[in-house]
Amino acid sequence: MTATIEELDQRESNGITVSLLWNRLTNTLSVHVYDSTNQEEFELRCAADEALDAFHHPFAYAATRHVKYHPSFRLAHT
Repeated sequence: MTATIEELDQRESNGITVSLLWNRLTNTLSVHVYDSTNQEEFELRCAADEALDAFHHPFAYAATRHVKYHPSFRLAHT
């Protein structure tokens, strides 16, 4: 049995994990951001041509799409 969600890439910095995910059933991409220090998370759906940009700059991408997240939830510049 094949998993529905496949992780295409992942990176971690200062307790924040950013994952680029592909849903096989819907053929959609998303970026999942998780902060292990305060257990906050959010997910962004993105078009194929925006996926890498959203993966590398999830907070900027979230801000342009008015995604709500806790103001202390920031990714260290890597």
